[in-house]
Amino acid sequence: MAKLIVGIGLLLSGCTAAYQPMGLPMTQPALTDSALIAADGFELPLRRWLPEGGAPHAVVLALHGYNDYSNAFDGAGRSLAARGIAVYAYDQRGFGATRNTGIWPGTDTLVADLKAAVSQVHARHPGLPVHLMGESMGGAVVLAAMTSATPPDVNGTILVAPAVWGRDAMGFFPRALLWLSYNTVPGMVVHPPKDLKIQASDNIEMLRALGRDPLVIKGSRVDALEGLTDLMGTALAACGHLSVPSLVLYGAHEEVLPKTPVNRAVEDFESGGRHVVAVYPDGWHMLLRDLKGQVVVNDIAAWIENPKQPLASGADRNRSLLAAK
Repeated sequence: MAKLIVGIGLLLSGCTAAYQPMGLPMTQPALTDSALIAADGFELPLRRWLPEGGAPHAVVLALHGYNDYSNAFDGAGRSLAARGIAVYAYDQRGFGATRNTGIWPGTDTLVADLKAAVSQVHARHPGLPVHLMGESMGGAVVLAAMTSATPPDVNGTILVAPAVWGRDAMGFFPRALLWLSYNTVPGMVVHPPKDLKIQASDNIEMLRALGRDPLVIKGSRVDALEGLTDLMGTALAACGHLSVPSLVLYGAHEEVLPKTPVNRAVEDFESGGRHVVAVYPDGWHMLLRDLKGQVVVNDIAAWIENPKQPLASGADRNRSLLAAK
């Protein structure tokens, strides 16, 4: 009987959805050396990589992926700083060292935090060009923000394997399973199956380190996956409406995101004629941290300095690798 009661309790604990949207404004947003302070007073831990021995000539504001945090950009941040580009990255709400980790904040809140961060970076570096860089989920947040009614003022965006996978791009069974789970046990935490044969990078040591990192979330609440799906759907719909020059990066070995929505997104990016799409033959989902991630970082730095110059890696001539995958 005791086991039955415990089992029922565990089941019921997953029956309530939880969110943490932005609260009412109570202060002016601010950027300290260690945190972004949002208008509702919420503190988002911040990391920064600044050039040594001189002022930067450009700034990148970077957004991490799902269940990750700002440390995702440590390698890229150091490399870009060595090229004279200042890099800022913060833990998005519900991730990293923020309060209430694992609880989804909602697309509007993620976008509002991004806009506040852009404003503060401009205030910190007046007159310098500012670029947004989003990896995976971070790329989806960038797309949502840049196609909103009041997009942030930036010179361009760098989308690293942006997460574009809404409901209309899902198969019937994944969509039905998500609907059923959200409507019955939204608070249940699920973990990827151990036999799931999806590889995010060829950098195995890095992946093992992420598994040991206490700030990397290992499981996901169903309601967080529901919110992520909404965000990715918004991002997919936004791809054909991005107006600022953008560098869109994917790996030929992309396994985290399905082929169909990725190719649909790339076609939309290419339709405007103002964006550069690059596909790396040795690249995976976590392009910046792959074994050949430095090649990607070098392309990013060169594109920021001259977006009209062909990429030295030649990845901007590899579109067919992704389509044929």
